[in-house]
Amino acid sequence: MNSLEIRQAFLDFFSSKGHQIVPSAPMVIKDDPTLMFTNAGMNQFKDLFLGNSQVKFPRIADTQKCLRVSGKHNDLEEVGHDTYHHTMFEMLGNWSFGDYFKAEAIAWAWELLTEVYRIDKKSLYVTVFGGDEQDGLPRDIEAFEFWKKYVSEDRILFGSKKDNFWEMGDTGPCGPCSEIHADIRPEADRVLIPGRDLVNTGHPHVIEIWNLVFIEFNRMANGSLQRLPARHVDTGMGFERLCMVLQGKQSNYDTDVFQPVIHELAHRSGKVYGVESQADIAMRVVADHLRAVAFAIADGQLPSNNKAGYVIRRILRRAVRYGYTFLGFRQPFIAPLFDILRKQMGSFFPELTVQGTLIERVIHEEESNFLRTLDSGILKFNNYLTQTLENKTISGDFAFELFDTYGFPVDLTCLMAKEHGWEVDMDGFHKGLEAQKQRSRAAAAVDTDDWVILRQGNAETAFLGYDTLKAEAEIVKYRRVKTAKNVYYQVIFDRTPFYAESGGQVGDQGWIHTPGGPIQVQNTIKENNLVVHIISNMPDDPETALLLEVDAAKRRLTANNHSATHLLHAALRQVLGSHVEQKGSLVDDTRLRFDFSHFSRLTPEELRSIETIVNQKIWENIPRTEHRRMPLAEATRMGAMALFGEKYGEEVRVIAFDSDYSVELCGGTHVEATGQIGLCRIVSESAIAAGVRRIEAITGQAAVESYNQQVEILEQVKEMVKNPVDAIRGVKNLMDENHKLAEELEALKRDKSASILKELKAGMTELNGVNFLAMQVDADSAMVKDLLFTLKSSVPDLFALIGYVQAQKRGISLIIS
Repeated sequence: MNSLEIRQAFLDFFSSKGHQIVPSAPMVIKDDPTLMFTNAGMNQFKDLFLGNSQVKFPRIADTQKCLRVSGKHNDLEEVGHDTYHHTMFEMLGNWSFGDYFKAEAIAWAWELLTEVYRIDKKSLYVTVFGGDEQDGLPRDIEAFEFWKKYVSEDRILFGSKKDNFWEMGDTGPCGPCSEIHADIRPEADRVLIPGRDLVNTGHPHVIEIWNLVFIEFNRMANGSLQRLPARHVDTGMGFERLCMVLQGKQSNYDTDVFQPVIHELAHRSGKVYGVESQADIAMRVVADHLRAVAFAIADGQLPSNNKAGYVIRRILRRAVRYGYTFLGFRQPFIAPLFDILRKQMGSFFPELTVQGTLIERVIHEEESNFLRTLDSGILKFNNYLTQTLENKTISGDFAFELFDTYGFPVDLTCLMAKEHGWEVDMDGFHKGLEAQKQRSRAAAAVDTDDWVILRQGNAETAFLGYDTLKAEAEIVKYRRVKTAKNVYYQVIFDRTPFYAESGGQVGDQGWIHTPGGPIQVQNTIKENNLVVHIISNMPDDPETALLLEVDAAKRRLTANNHSATHLLHAALRQVLGSHVEQKGSLVDDTRLRFDFSHFSRLTPEELRSIETIVNQKIWENIPRTEHRRMPLAEATRMGAMALFGEKYGEEVRVIAFDSDYSVELCGGTHVEATGQIGLCRIVSESAIAAGVRRIEAITGQAAVESYNQQVEILEQVKEMVKNPVDAIRGVKNLMDENHKLAEELEALKRDKSASILKELKAGMTELNGVNFLAMQVDADSAMVKDLLFTLKSSVPDLFALIGYVQAQKRGISLIIS
């Protein structure tokens, strides 16, 4: 089977077992503060495990794009050096939410592997949880007994908590797991050492391919385990490893998943792949990192200098550095490889095709910029060598400065140092790195208590904010959160009129009215599908019903700006073309910011045209059309714009301002009719990345005040140029006069320079065969520089000491050139 057939066979198998096949969620996570990226197949179902969402399909199967480059699960430094670690990978999974459990999960896993994929049963081993005394958990004898139906006991191994108890994080759903391992060594090696002796020892050819997780506990903040009300199955099988096993390879990188890119890299670099050289490692790194970066950009995450964007930039720079150092590339080389990836995976992941132009341009620009950084870092490194007279050791402080300030990889610093017979003080480097990490940890440290559950409410908070700004509600649960700077509370109500930050729109602010007085709601966020209200102190009696009130003025202004982004988006597509797609937005009560795909700077004419269209739509006072629970397929048929990188449910909300103009999927708050916006003014347009532009605008009273400021400035200009009728003509006359005076001044300078030059030549003497000149001149610094260059070209062997007097606020200074 090729990789396309392997993936499809998995999905077809579980479809035949009654599973709903769902698409991969975006790799970039939007509403979970504990994660930047999807790092496991279960992430998109976290709400179901936590009970925050209703279960619509008790059985699900999918392939999930994952990225493991940060936090607890970080494989970045292993990538390329071994045969099976990756940054971005696919996780094939089947799921049961309160439906089947261990018996079916084990039976179907064995059936798929041995009957559909026809893997040799003698090459497979399984592990089960061996118990843990600290958690008070016994051996998983239940799973052991199920496995005995298919596998001999000598192939069933009991594993430790580390290997066979899966946890989502420090807290959250967890449970024992049962891993399936494949021994892909040659038969002669199997005879010498049984595969069971190499399971979970890190052997590259006795590897875990599938993990069956039986989720039945919830890990609390105090470390204790609490049984979940329902038991779930969460399985994950590494797609790339499975391809290696089924295609009879000894490395993931030898499969058809990676070989097309590696083959092209070998051709372009003139290197041979497969000889286990540094070039091999470099090709594996580039082939892996290309996928990670391309899928991240497709899902809406551009490289940047902070948070998730910094991680993506770091991955791409690691690939560039390996290609620069070991493959000899000095020009962008990763972007041209993208077309191979698109042809390989674009049929199953259409975002690679739809977003292809953007992905290629962003990668090219990032490569170009970092290659320049490498060149400047090498120059700085060489300067350091020439200026350092110490014992041929690069100081840790300098190595860290190169790394931290200039983005220069420390392993490249070590490599270059070695080439010159130097070494790097790595202890000093790690000291600086650890100090930086400590500062970051201290700034980001959050101490979160367990939830205090007051009542068992609905799985999801009922949002009432589309229809009302006031509502009576009860607290379902709350918890205390302590950061380095303050202490606050997160509160979940059974119902709320407060809009939680999402889709670019900021969260509502307002008040909770209690018998003891109002408590301000500082922000409202969405976390794992819950609407979380941030407050500084709890009500005296949290179990009583409370009145929630949204700040109406802020909500109205925010709605104005949000609706204006929809009108702006449609206008951009009308003026620039249908390639324009939203790449990000920020909407609050003061302004709107809209990022979109476009590959050149907007002209003043285009900006005027866009602004005019938006204001025409505002003045038409178009009423809002809203569909709250429309099936996604129906919304797509009516032309509603969906955003790549966003996760949509089976039912969506559609907002339209004229069905022939603006129709979008959107959960935000909007005006009843466009006339409420009043006026829109674009205040800036700029580039934020290759192929991505940003427009910032203001609406309503803010826009009127901005225009009034411009009129006031124009009146001041008229007064200054003494032309109250035609400011443009007055400014032009002033510029013409200035130009004329500048020409006259330049002519005077030339005459003066010629006169001084005669004096200099006349004052020159010869001392010991050298033309010597010492003189003070009445000239500015630019004139002195020109005089010296003129003398240098006409007088051989010149030594000149020339001083010019420069007037300053306090006295006179003599400048020597």
